[in-house]
Amino acid sequence: MRTNLDFTPLFRTSIGFDRIFNMLENASRATAIDNWPPYDIAKTGEDDYRITMAVAGFSEDQLTVTHQPNLLVVNGSQSGGDDGQYLYRGITGPAFERQFELADHVKVVGASLESGLLKIDLKRELPEQMKPRRIAIGDSTATAAPRQIEAAKNAA
Repeated sequence: MRTNLDFTPLFRTSIGFDRIFNMLENASRATAIDNWPPYDIAKTGEDDYRITMAVAGFSEDQLTVTHQPNLLVVNGSQSGGDDGQYLYRGITGPAFERQFELADHVKVVGASLESGLLKIDLKRELPEQMKPRRIAIGDSTATAAPRQIEAAKNAA
């Protein structure tokens, strides 16, 4: 059952959440689920993540990993070297493009390929001004003297 959600009422009361609403709308429009190549997403630490993709048959020069703002794109393409006439072809190794939406401040730390598994390490790095900080509570005697709102009336 597919339900189209209308986020219009939320736009009236929320500011800066446009990206989230757009992601939800795009996810609801996705019709076909592409399941190749298979992949896992794991949280390996408090702010660390790892994407592992099974890309058997691809070499390092046939894979590209691109980090764009809030988007990670993994492409793979193999040269079409035909070794003859196939009676059955079960290992096709098609070209693919897999996109991952990244949250703000998530950076790609590195990528490695071993035994047919592409491992991409990610880390969320919050800027110092966005980290929680403790606010000191001041003494009430340190406040400034109250201001005079009206001037004193002089008798004529």
